[in-house]
Amino acid sequence: MKIRLTQVSASVLGLALLSGCVNKAEDLPPAEAPPPPPIADADDGPTVAEAEAFIERAEAELAAMSKEISPIFWEQATNITDETNAAAAEAGARATKLSVSLANQSKTFNEVDLPAELARKMQRLQSGITIPAPSAEGAAEELSEITTGLEATYGTGSFTYKGEELNLDQLSTIIETSRDPDELKAVWEGWRTISPPMLVDYARMVAIANEGANELGYDNLKTMWLSTYDMPPEEMADEVDRLWQQVSPLYEELHCYVRGELNDYYGDEIQPATGPIRADLLGNMWSQSWSNIYPLVEPEGLPGQGYNLSEELVDAGYDPIRMVETGEAFFTSLGFDPLPETFWERSMIVRPEDREVVCHASAWNLDDEEDVRIKMCTEVNAEDFYTVHHELGHNFYQRAYKDADYLYKTGAHDGFHEAVGDFIALSITPVYLEKIGLISDAQIPGEDADIALLLNTSLDKIAFLPFALTVDSWRWDVLDGTTEPEDYNRHWWALRTKYQGIVPPGPRPENAFDPGAKYHIPGNTPYLRYFLSYIMQFQFHKAACEQAGWDGPLHRCSIYGNEEVGKRFEAMLAMGASEPWPDVLETFTGTREMDGSAIVEYFDPLITWLEDENEGRSCGWN
Repeated sequence: MKIRLTQVSASVLGLALLSGCVNKAEDLPPAEAPPPPPIADADDGPTVAEAEAFIERAEAELAAMSKEISPIFWEQATNITDETNAAAAEAGARATKLSVSLANQSKTFNEVDLPAELARKMQRLQSGITIPAPSAEGAAEELSEITTGLEATYGTGSFTYKGEELNLDQLSTIIETSRDPDELKAVWEGWRTISPPMLVDYARMVAIANEGANELGYDNLKTMWLSTYDMPPEEMADEVDRLWQQVSPLYEELHCYVRGELNDYYGDEIQPATGPIRADLLGNMWSQSWSNIYPLVEPEGLPGQGYNLSEELVDAGYDPIRMVETGEAFFTSLGFDPLPETFWERSMIVRPEDREVVCHASAWNLDDEEDVRIKMCTEVNAEDFYTVHHELGHNFYQRAYKDADYLYKTGAHDGFHEAVGDFIALSITPVYLEKIGLISDAQIPGEDADIALLLNTSLDKIAFLPFALTVDSWRWDVLDGTTEPEDYNRHWWALRTKYQGIVPPGPRPENAFDPGAKYHIPGNTPYLRYFLSYIMQFQFHKAACEQAGWDGPLHRCSIYGNEEVGKRFEAMLAMGASEPWPDVLETFTGTREMDGSAIVEYFDPLITWLEDENEGRSCGWN
């Protein structure tokens, strides 16, 4: 995929609080924080009643802030100018001041024996800020200027190739389609010329945000981020390791097979038969999804998929609007209400020709109620067909919990939000495509084509797992001070080689800042959510298929049109973050822990086939 996706729930840009939600009271002057909570009698200490009053006020102020400044961030993302950047920076500073102030005030009640729900809200208020600023004079303004500038630098990035100035979409198309290793190297390296100017500001941002985290009672921002998962941070880190150990054997077999096929195609000089894979050969600007090179690794002697979804979409006359309408129709087939008319009036579904925009696909809710939108530069192809379903998953989730208390208007944890749309997209099976008229009955592949279908899917789903793990593994080491700015790039590639088994196409310059060439680094979007979502979407899929009475292989199950499954799924979504995520997960799957066994089961026939294909090859890359 060109771009991994994000949810911006009232939220926008991860500058402040709770799942990236940015909020502020309408009646507060820009530079002032709200007054501390009143304490009736200092000798007796704060009371539960005072804590309840404080939380009620905090939620009201945060909700008002969200409605006030979310449109400012939408304007900046869909019309990048000096003026909109400045407005977003100013709004972000006010939002950060408010959220940090409220989080600090909540510590007044740390020693009070609070009821469980009230204690949960206090914890969410304290740990849910993405990039906190310290209370020092000017810190919030500086931090907001930096974060807005980083995103604008990314959004306006371009590279001149063969005399033509190309944006990310155009450069990505070359990476996806070209098979010329010299061209791939030039374009891959060219996109990474946009990020060295970010390095100094990024390091400064980390320093300021760590001061903010310290002020809120955390060792560093890494610990703060890992404190949002209803378990101690160190336990969450162990949980991630456990999940990776479950699924890493799948990736190792896929890596071995793909490297062998690329060696056959390019030869030893370009791609050796052993060791890591050259990053620019994998059909994606960040090597996070490999589905664009499927023609190079397609199994020989086995029936193919039988259709090309991109071609079928074009032949059927689809345009970007129809792609989104088709995604909406999947959700309504499950019993969800249709999207509001304002969605169609206000979304940015195609790239405007008259202005710079942030094309990174995202889903927004600007009023925490019904003003849901998507923002993406949609193209008519299979990749964006899946992307549309992913983004709409965020919007339908946002609407499902719109009646929850403000601090619960988000996913049970951030992996839930990312998993919803991708879970739905797992039901985009050949039978589903035939039902909606995109392919004919004759094009539905038989069981003998399962290996081709699964291999194609694995190039997205399995290949993505170690990339998702790498991004935040790098960032955690940056945030806790393990990696200093002079080592940012070296450590980035050390981790990409460790987890993904890939290397750059050539030596990187001294001033390289390759992490900054991936949106979620300058955009400050935590990335663990994507790793977790790739585990959980298969858990959801297996549970849904069992509820639907499906008794075939998981990869052929589609829940399209099953309102009973949809009803149960929507009930889970409506809970938002009102309960710890194990409780929420249990309501739909019957299990209380994240589990990689469903993804292993889904790809089991492919793994057996890959093991046979890799016999005699030297797998691994160290």
